[in-house]
Amino acid sequence: MAESFIRLARDGDVATVTLNRPAKLNSLTPAMLDQLEQTARELDADGDVRVVILTGGGEKAFCVGADINEWAALQPLDMWRRWVRRGHQVFDQWARLRQPVIAAINGHAFGGGLELAITGDIRITVEHAQFALPEASIATCPGWSGTQRLVRLIGASHAKYLALSGTRLSVADAQHSGLVHEVVPAIRLGERAMTLAREMAAKAPVSLQLTKQLINAAAGEDAAATLEAMAGALAATTDDAAEGIRSFREKRSPSYLGR
Repeated sequence: MAESFIRLARDGDVATVTLNRPAKLNSLTPAMLDQLEQTARELDADGDVRVVILTGGGEKAFCVGADINEWAALQPLDMWRRWVRRGHQVFDQWARLRQPVIAAINGHAFGGGLELAITGDIRITVEHAQFALPEASIATCPGWSGTQRLVRLIGASHAKYLALSGTRLSVADAQHSGLVHEVVPAIRLGERAMTLAREMAAKAPVSLQLTKQLINAAAGEDAAATLEAMAGALAATTDDAAEGIRSFREKRSPSYLGR
């Protein structure tokens, strides 16, 4: 069994997920993608968890992206199947997580690390963090929605500036562009993230989750699935829905009343 570099801790109705590979600046491996996916599934199915905090271990980096040693030797088809496509699947799952997600960015967020951070709904960061899309400098491209989700978040102009220049944004520039919402001293990051999580967790959870899905849909994040889910839920509350189930069980034609 692969060593787990994803740590999940629950504190009441708040769950904290930590990328726990600080010696490698929390760079991502295929095994870590699998673990992130499994963690997202657990959280989505856990009715007791109302808010999720996503952060990194150590003081230097939230995540510096993909571990180059893991993907550099891959053949083109494996690069597509096992890396780019796989990362999209996992990051999309995090972006669509039922609960609100606070990305508590404890250090640099580069490449795939930045792309992971923007799957969160709210981003707070330490003062020394920097943000970058450096892929072009190693002859590749942003592969986990840096050219898609990031564009929806900060606009094409800011995204181009990051991806084409490789410039590292300071927290001031990141906040100005809308990439992050709050900047706090490193010593207060965990405290601020938990305070914000507790404030959100105290609100009506279903309302919070529906609001998140509606805003995601407005931003182009799986709008069709959101509308279908809400339509199905609304239909299930009707008298006709109950009649449909009764008639099926009683093996008779239903009598619908339109309510």
